[in-house]
Amino acid sequence: MSKTLITDLFSLLLIGIAFLVPSVYYEMLLFTGLFALSGAITNQLAIHMLFEKVPLLYGSGVIEKNFTAFKASIREMMMKQFFSKEQLGDFFAKEEENIDLTPLVEGADFSPAFDALSKTVMESKFGGAIAMFGGEAALEGLRDPFSRKLKSAVSAIVSSSAFKAQLDHHIQSSTLSEDMIDSVETLITKRLDELTPKMVKELVQDLIKEHLGWLVVWGGVFGGLIGVVTSFLI
Repeated sequence: MSKTLITDLFSLLLIGIAFLVPSVYYEMLLFTGLFALSGAITNQLAIHMLFEKVPLLYGSGVIEKNFTAFKASIREMMMKQFFSKEQLGDFFAKEEENIDLTPLVEGADFSPAFDALSKTVMESKFGGAIAMFGGEAALEGLRDPFSRKLKSAVSAIVSSSAFKAQLDHHIQSSTLSEDMIDSVETLITKRLDELTPKMVKELVQDLIKEHLGWLVVWGGVFGGLIGVVTSFLI
């Protein structure tokens, strides 16, 4: 049984007992039960009004009614707290220090480069002469030496301080950061647009109802205390 139902039943039990006990206790138990039930039901209604529209009750259904603003606030929060220009800049500045492209170069396949070179040579004015000595097959023996030389040259380039400085410049450039921020914001917006008012309502409703059950309990408790005090004043 939920805390809400237990509070309601206990309040009703106090009201019922009031009619069974001696008259001296009647008013105290009756007022305690009535005030406790009133406090519990009032808080239940308030929680219900967060999610559902209640006829004639202004302000009810506030979660679903403000669905668009709710999504916008989530997007703004994510962009400001996680994907601001400064945070992206700091992230890439730290990542840039650890960037080492040499392993990528070492594992790269340079065969397409050699194939392009071979095709260029064969289509040039030297192609006819090379054809007399076996054509492209005669160039095949140069594949491995060429790949090793090109790999060595590219490794030297990506390891140079000039290349790293240029890479850092592009990573830190405002244009890159703005483009990335726009891309991230577009992605977040697209995902949030997939949410429907009903989905958001159910998501928040399950969470809030689980944790606001004590609100109903304390509404009953304080209502009951007020009822006890009232019984002595009337």
